[in-house]
Amino acid sequence: MTEIDHDSGLARPPQGLVTLTHIIYALHGFSALTGLLGAAFIVTAFLSGWPSIIAVILNYIKRGETRGTFLESHFRWQIRTFWFALLWVAVAVLIGLTVIGLPLAWLVAALAGLWVLYRIVRGWLRLVSEQGMPL
Repeated sequence: MTEIDHDSGLARPPQGLVTLTHIIYALHGFSALTGLLGAAFIVTAFLSGWPSIIAVILNYIKRGETRGTFLESHFRWQIRTFWFALLWVAVAVLIGLTVIGLPLAWLVAALAGLWVLYRIVRGWLRLVSEQGMPL
């Protein structure tokens, strides 16, 4: 029988799934940190690093198991972070195709990297508090 959280009205997820969600945030965070410490942008390391790619694949594979729990919103948050970061990199590349646009492309990529870091930290902190993410 599934336990229901009386505060949120959602089903309580199995502890193993909560642990997996922490691991997924750690994989995304590791990729972003690689970009912060290396020569690459945070956002490009986040998108091209194997830890983030593994994390987003895990998000898609395990997403069905999170339905009806607060983890469902975390999985949606993580998946959207990945795909919107990819969109921002595409925008930066298109802007950077001209010499005049290069400074703006660098700015877009840097801001996208900060946005990725914000989403990882905010999501992980709410996961630690066992709270869902806003829609």
